Amino acid sequence: MPAIWMIVSCFLFACMGVCVKLSSGSFSTGEIVFYRGAVSMLMMVALAALQGQRLTTPHWRMHLSRSLSGSLALCCYFFAIGLLPLATAVTLNYTSPIFVALLLAAFFGERLRWPVLLAVLVGFAGVVILLRPTLQPAQWLGAAAGLGSGAVASLAYISVRELGRVGEPEVRTVFWFSLTTTLIGLGWALASGVHRPDGMQLLTLLGVGVFGGLAQLAMTRSYRFGRTVVSANLSYATVVFASLFGMLFWGELMPPSSWLAIALIISSAILISFATHKAR
Repeated sequence: MPAIWMIVSCFLFACMGVCVKLSSGSFSTGEIVFYRGAVSMLMMVALAALQGQRLTTPHWRMHLSRSLSGSLALCCYFFAIGLLPLATAVTLNYTSPIFVALLLAAFFGERLRWPVLLAVLVGFAGVVILLRPTLQPAQWLGAAAGLGSGAVASLAYISVRELGRVGEPEVRTVFWFSLTTTLIGLGWALASGVHRPDGMQLLTLLGVGVFGGLAQLAMTRSYRFGRTVVSANLSYATVVFASLFGMLFWGELMPPSSWLAIALIISSAILISFATHKAR
């Protein structure tokens, strides 16, 4: 089930990406980030009320670490998108599973077996082939930000796992992250200017928050009950879903190299599942 929850999360994140793409022509990044956090935060408040759960927590330091690292990774990611080709920024952001594997080995004493590392590298190779990134020497600052987003995101993923191990429910974890994202997005939006959405634009902005919030719930459950490196590696599936949505909605044709990349990504997920199952 943790693997299934991660696949569900990847699909929902891809849906969120479609809504972000539809909104990006009319709204600033800060406005989209604000709606992403605010809608998700209200969803978590409603879910907590339905489930009878409190949103206050004794583990506020862990939530602070998870929320700040996740929000910082988001800011680095958007900064990289502003300076780099989108494919390059996305590729650098998807180095996070590699950093997760290395951090678990360096600081948590988890043995980094070669099949696991090979699976992570195979999946990243698939992402590189699928997105066909390009980078110019003058774009080093954006490259550093993109790579930083992947590195900082790995800290957020490990924090999600640690919150699950101390028994924090998914709704509470997503709530505090959404609250932090809302505050950062609000400040960003006020600095860059606020636009009033019409009916259709409001739907796409709500889609960003709804799909993003549901994706966070599914991802948090996956990290809570599954093996961290497996869940991190399965996040590569987001690229597959996003590519398929590009074909469906924008007529983006996929060359043979893209199908090879998808095969590598799927093989990576299968390989790491077998490797961790054998180790267990």
